[in-house]
Amino acid sequence: MPERSAFTGNHDSRDQNTTPTERHLIMSKRIGFVGLGTMGLPMAVNLNRAGFEVIGYDAFEGSRVKAKAAGITIAASLKDVAAQAEDTVISMVRDYAQNLDVILGEDGLLSAVPKGLTIIVMSTLDPDTMNELGQKVEAAGDVKLIAAAVSGGATGAQAGTLSIMASGHEDRVTAARPYFDAVGSNVFYYGAQPGNSQAAKLVNNLVLGITMNAVAEGLTFGAHYSLPQDELLNLFKASTGDSWVARNWDSVSEWTADTALAVLLKDLKAAHLKGLEHNIPMPFNALSSTQLFHSMGKEPKAK
Repeated sequence: MPERSAFTGNHDSRDQNTTPTERHLIMSKRIGFVGLGTMGLPMAVNLNRAGFEVIGYDAFEGSRVKAKAAGITIAASLKDVAAQAEDTVISMVRDYAQNLDVILGEDGLLSAVPKGLTIIVMSTLDPDTMNELGQKVEAAGDVKLIAAAVSGGATGAQAGTLSIMASGHEDRVTAARPYFDAVGSNVFYYGAQPGNSQAAKLVNNLVLGITMNAVAEGLTFGAHYSLPQDELLNLFKASTGDSWVARNWDSVSEWTADTALAVLLKDLKAAHLKGLEHNIPMPFNALSSTQLFHSMGKEPKAK
């Protein structure tokens, strides 16, 4: 495994180890991108802006229309995506079932019988499920799967400042670095197992969920004594109560029960279940899962 600094960086340092000729060759590549939704479309656009020719596809016509208007080349099918991509296809679809269909379905990516293809799954799955997906994909053909979970939400996707947690075959992760740099500002490598990427994402969101509950609880206590919320947040930022949540509370407090909070709760529950499965006590995560909507003053949508 390389030193972490080999995978961690920002936009200013991405080209330090490449010559102008190498950069031209990298940027002229065609890369496939499947899943052009809230996260996927801005990521594909940023890849396009970085100089890559993006061959995109989405199951929904509306998403394809938006992507085409944004300058993305739309493929006729998943098979066409794999046929046109030079060496890499990114999957940014919702869950395990969709990834399975996109990659291994009757008309999926592997129906093109690609040679030496790298599939980068940037969806959020649980660690064991991602490992299972990697095994199935690599048993099906001449293809390697690496995982690259992201943190930063739609805002980070639009700004190209996502944090990327990568794992899988080390050489493929290294080769994918230019793609990661086009959509994110920090890249972290977590070893050979694809599921490690997802474990890192769950760890990050576990800490996020606990911190959100803490900030919300503190503000509620302060409100009882009519303390100005803005001044409490300024105190957090300048003192020991500081956190990403406190510094971004204006945005975090607007997260809704059917979007960002629902996604976070899904990850908190996944971490809790994995903790139970592997006998890892995580009482604060369990409590955060239970109290998240209440702490944030939101009601979950009725099912």
